[in-house]
Amino acid sequence: MSATLPPPAATEPARRGALAGLRGFWTRPVPLARIAVFRTIAYLFVPVDVFLTTAWVSAHADVPTAYYQPLVIGQLLPLPVPTSTVVHVVQWALVATALAAATGRAPRLLGSAVFLLYLEWMVIAMSYGKVDHDRIAYLVALAVLPTIGVARWRDRRSSEAAGWAMAAVFVTVMLTYFLAAWAKMRFGGWDWATGSTITRAVIRRGTALSEWTLDVPGLLTASQWAMLVLEFAAPLMLLVRSDRARVALVVFLLGFHLMVFGGLRIIFLPHCVAILSIVPWERFPEAVAQVRRRVRRQPVTPTAAPPG
Repeated sequence: MSATLPPPAATEPARRGALAGLRGFWTRPVPLARIAVFRTIAYLFVPVDVFLTTAWVSAHADVPTAYYQPLVIGQLLPLPVPTSTVVHVVQWALVATALAAATGRAPRLLGSAVFLLYLEWMVIAMSYGKVDHDRIAYLVALAVLPTIGVARWRDRRSSEAAGWAMAAVFVTVMLTYFLAAWAKMRFGGWDWATGSTITRAVIRRGTALSEWTLDVPGLLTASQWAMLVLEFAAPLMLLVRSDRARVALVVFLLGFHLMVFGGLRIIFLPHCVAILSIVPWERFPEAVAQVRRRVRRQPVTPTAAPPG
C-alpha cells in the first residue's frame, strides 16, 4: 500500500512556521546595550591578542619573505608580502584602531578598519604552515559588529541588525565545535577516539591537575569519546533562548576551556571572547548602576575622636 501524502494545504502552515522560526532566529531584536558592552570587550582584546596571545606573529617581520606561503585568501586578494615594514605597520595600526573603536565612536568606519587589519594580521600569522581554528568566531564578530552602527551601554533600543550580527557569531561558535569533531573524523577516523591524543598532550604539556589521569586506565579514552559526543551535539546550542540558559551555556563553555587550560596549558582566548557574545550584557550597565547606588546609600560610620 502506497503512503498518501498530506494535501498541500496541510503542509503550507508547517512550512510557513518553519520559515518564520528560522527568520526569527536570525532577526530576533537584540538590545543595543548588549552590542555596546560586547563591542568594548572585543576591541579591547585586540592589543591583548597582538602583544600576548599571538605575540609570535610580529616575529614574522624577521622571516625571509621566501617562506611566506599565503592562505587562499592571500592568493585571491592583492595583499602585501609581509616584509618587516608591513608587519610593524599592520601591528601598530591594528592596535591604535582597535583602541579608538573601543570608545564607540565612528563604529562603522573604525570597526571596518579593525576587521580588515585583523584579517591581514591573521593572514600574516597563518601563512607559514600553522593554521589555528580558534580565530574564526572572533573574526566573524569583528566582521559583523560594524554593520550595527551606533550603540551605547545604556541604550534601551533593540535592533534586528544587532540580532542578526549576534546570531552570526553564535552560529560560528557552534560550527567551531561541530567542525572540530568533523575534522577529527575526517583525518583520524574513529581511531581518534580510541587513540592516545590526550594522553600524548598530558605527557607533553600536562600539569599537576592532569598528570594523575595517566594512572587511571581508560579515563582519557573516555574523555575523547565524551569530547566527540559534545562537539557533534553542538548544534543543540542554538536551541538556547532564555537569558538564564544563555548564561549557563557560557559558564559551561568557558569552564570547559579553563579546565583544558588548567590541565594542558592550552587556551583558545579569541574563541572565548566570541563566546561572550552570547551573554545578555544589557543587564550589566544597570547592575553596575545599582551597585553604585547601594554604595552611596550606605551610612558613613563616624570615627571615634582621639582621646585627650
